[in-house]
Amino acid sequence: MTRVLSVASECAPLVKTGGLADVVGALPAALAPEGVEMRVLLPGYPAVMAAMEDGIVLTFDPLMGGVGRLLRGRVAGVELYVLDAPHLYDRGGSVYLSPEGRDWADNPERFAALCYAAAAIADGEAGDWRPDIVHAHDWQGGLVPEFLDQRGLRGRVGTVLTIHNIAFHGYAPPERAGAMWLRPEGFTPEGYEFWGQISALKAGLAMSDRLTTVSPTYAAELMTGAFGMGFEGLLRARRGDLTGILNGIDEAVWNPATDPAIAAYDTPKGKAKAKAALRVEMDLPQAEGPLCVVVSRLTEQKGLDLLLEALPVLTRRGGQLALLGSGDPGLESAFRDRAASEANVAVRIGYDEALSHRLIAGGDAILVPSRFEPCGLTQLYGLRYGTVPVVALTGGLADTIVNASPAGLAARAATGLQFHPVAREPLEAALDRLCDLFADRQMFTLLQKNAMKHPVGWQQSARAYAALYRDLLSH
Repeated sequence: MTRVLSVASECAPLVKTGGLADVVGALPAALAPEGVEMRVLLPGYPAVMAAMEDGIVLTFDPLMGGVGRLLRGRVAGVELYVLDAPHLYDRGGSVYLSPEGRDWADNPERFAALCYAAAAIADGEAGDWRPDIVHAHDWQGGLVPEFLDQRGLRGRVGTVLTIHNIAFHGYAPPERAGAMWLRPEGFTPEGYEFWGQISALKAGLAMSDRLTTVSPTYAAELMTGAFGMGFEGLLRARRGDLTGILNGIDEAVWNPATDPAIAAYDTPKGKAKAKAALRVEMDLPQAEGPLCVVVSRLTEQKGLDLLLEALPVLTRRGGQLALLGSGDPGLESAFRDRAASEANVAVRIGYDEALSHRLIAGGDAILVPSRFEPCGLTQLYGLRYGTVPVVALTGGLADTIVNASPAGLAARAATGLQFHPVAREPLEAALDRLCDLFADRQMFTLLQKNAMKHPVGWQQSARAYAALYRDLLSH
């Protein structure tokens, strides 16, 4: 049995701002059949603390400005360690942002403390269970190797860093190193220094034994200037340590045959009730074209500004859009305005997990026009529910969708539509193509059936992670 400590800033169903939480929450159960015992270390946000019942296993006094306690318990089937540090985590707002929408000023210390706690667990301070490997996620876990090194554990405890989104670096000015309990001698290009700043992500990229990201295409993209965000040189140098492993989804949670949020179905024909109910809920009229859905953060990364520009092509063909999301205030306002002026556009600003299920169940197509997308989960949800994905040809979107090209259709293998480059005109062409396919009911039903048969679970990916862990331990 391989013991792995997963260190993350969020974990579904306890705390979630995006796909990272779903991955962290799903991995322990997915890896168990592969002989991996995974426990998760989380910050003690109010929602997490409310779910915890078990006791304290370690006290940190002091811990970066206050007292911290490490709790252990089992919640929603996941073995958890929770770092209860009220001075760092007991506050309103979101996980990363204040109620005013700005990064918490002490985010560097908040997540440095989490990494320090991970090193303490690896050092046996939390009891008999000690991980063979610490698997950290994004910049919030990037300082794990630094704190292991401080304890002389690098080389004795393996380290893996998964890049879910390289756009976030975990910057801090160098004068914060003391407050973050970092060694001055670590402020080097081989450590946590990046262009004169502290970068928690840089520490993880430079010092972890293995690096993974969430799709093979994104792994290749990260080694280019267009996607590497300044880290492409480092990643090229570590090419042999970088692996792309696709995310999966929880097929019990995302199952159209049993989903409590919808009128259950297990064939494309069964979608009709879900679609009718969704139109009523979103106040959309009957229409001849496809009902398209979006469940997304509203950001330029997600290409939703391009969707606003391309939307007239869809509505002129009798198509509709139902959108759920939040993010950039300008995009929120623009989508609200479009919904107010067009009967075939409906918008809900915010996030509602049950509504996201109803949207994906009731839609004919799900739109994911991202400029970059490390893996993406919503297109996988779409596949599972027979909601045909229309996606940009990038990252995990390229790896998970079989394009409805002439060859893909002739082979009867297509599961969705891809467009490239990521710009308004190619997206317009993809929406036109979607409407053509939707009008051919036999062909569109084939797309839906192919989508619903496409593997989207964790089995293959869990085997890849387990193999990675075995290889790391063998070295």
